[in-house]
Amino acid sequence: MSESGLESVTVTVIVCSHTLERWENLSAAVESVHAQTLVPAQTIVVIDGDEELERRARSQLDGVEVVRNRHRPGLSGARQSGAELARGSILAFLDDDAVADDDWLEQLMAVYRDPMVLGVGGSIEPAWEQPPPRWFPPEFNWVVGCSYPGMPVSAERVRNVIGANMSMRAAVLARVGAFDSRLGRAPGARALSGSAEETELCIRAARLHPGHYWIYEPRARVVHAVPAQRGTWRYFVRRCAVEGTAKGVLTRIAGGADALRSERAYVHSVLPRAVRRELAGAARGRRDGLARASAIVSGLAITAGAYGWSRCTAAVREGTAAHAGKRSPSGEADGPRDDDPSATPAAPLASGRQVP
Repeated sequence: MSESGLESVTVTVIVCSHTLERWENLSAAVESVHAQTLVPAQTIVVIDGDEELERRARSQLDGVEVVRNRHRPGLSGARQSGAELARGSILAFLDDDAVADDDWLEQLMAVYRDPMVLGVGGSIEPAWEQPPPRWFPPEFNWVVGCSYPGMPVSAERVRNVIGANMSMRAAVLARVGAFDSRLGRAPGARALSGSAEETELCIRAARLHPGHYWIYEPRARVVHAVPAQRGTWRYFVRRCAVEGTAKGVLTRIAGGADALRSERAYVHSVLPRAVRRELAGAARGRRDGLARASAIVSGLAITAGAYGWSRCTAAVREGTAAHAGKRSPSGEADGPRDDDPSATPAAPLASGRQVP
């Protein structure tokens, strides 16, 4: 945390991939790293469980180190595996279905001249395989893992960065520990969120480093592939429900003040403004305006409902456990299961999976 300039700073790019189905995307992501105006000291591709993908990556991807996920299956473990092998003092994470602008690293690294910066994220622009549906509001681009209206338009402090395009000091990750895998994505498992694990880690890091902060630099841009199946109403509803559930879990882990700070501003300012815009368009004869306004209201209702349900079921679970503990002959209640994402974590572990 002592670097005040860029002379001693080096960067390792980490790309995690889990399926051969994304081979073309992965190849494009790696090519975009090779094309950077600021050459990284190291590029690591972490393969999470797909042996055929690993074989092809080792034989066809030049200029990268291909490694296996050495931890629990899923994105959290894959990221940690890459971080443990990184030689750079800055870790830059790029999704395997994202392509970085040529000056991506240059824009990210410039922010690290400020020694108080914990990490830097950049903008994520959607690259729709097919045109987005006319009812889809851009304020819900987070549904497809991308930046959305309401985010800063110039470099600014933020609560958290988004994993598809994020970087951090290696020393910060080493101190705070790994991403919390309960909030991450894992093969064959239902993900709690697309970004809750990053949010939790950013909150944890900021608490451990008082006075330090995360920065969002929109000029550090990547383009994120959005396949056609993510443009359906069914996907929209599912992602809103997943996000609400994840925020319920995150609130229990990080506390409501930090976990929902950005969301309150989004709900109270960004969404009402968007609804007014779309209704005004509908009044001028634009039918898609009414559809987008309806989608905004529906998306908010689904997300808020899932959040409330997550909080209520967790409270019931806590009450049941407390009641069982009182009735236990030994006077001790069973603790929460480690694999229960709604369980309140205990004291921090060396692995970093638990939250202070």
